[in-house]
Amino acid sequence: MAIDSTSVKSILANPFIDGEQIYLRPLTEEDASGNYPHWFNDADVCRGNSHHVYPYTQQQALDFIKSLPTRNDMLVLAIVSKISETHVGNISLQNINRINRCAEFAIIIGEKSAWGKGVGKEAARLVISHGFLSLNLHRIECGTFENNFSMQKIALSIGMRLEGTRRKKAYKDGNYYDVLEYGMLREEFLEGIAER
Repeated sequence: MAIDSTSVKSILANPFIDGEQIYLRPLTEEDASGNYPHWFNDADVCRGNSHHVYPYTQQQALDFIKSLPTRNDMLVLAIVSKISETHVGNISLQNINRINRCAEFAIIIGEKSAWGKGVGKEAARLVISHGFLSLNLHRIECGTFENNFSMQKIALSIGMRLEGTRRKKAYKDGNYYDVLEYGMLREEFLEGIAER
């Protein structure tokens, strides 16, 4: 079912999670017509992650967005700049396990104009907080390529701990890369809040 323009304006006017320089909102079908599908076809944007192996189409983006309301194992949100009202990236909690109360954290900042401005760090703090305080998660984790220094910096800045290395787990552009595993427990998150 298509979302009409009034519903889209309502979603945009009521962010799901509000931050200082960005807000997080549900993805809409209109996002598939924007730059979002192109991010996964950009070698620079995907340099340190597992994307950019197969082409990503507008139809695939649209199908993915349409599937989200039926999913209870993932929360995927658009990162929107408050200044420009531009959709600059996506952030998610994936593989949400209600029994173990854990999830995997992922983020992509697709608009290069938003790089190096703290957008990823702010979005990460917002969604991690939501995961622990609203979704009642006990553990949130992420894995990233050894050459993805931006993701490593985000993981550490939000209080995740480096837990281990999966040696030569990922293959990209003719090379094998280690995958660094980070994690955070609910009590560590709450301790971090108390220290602020």
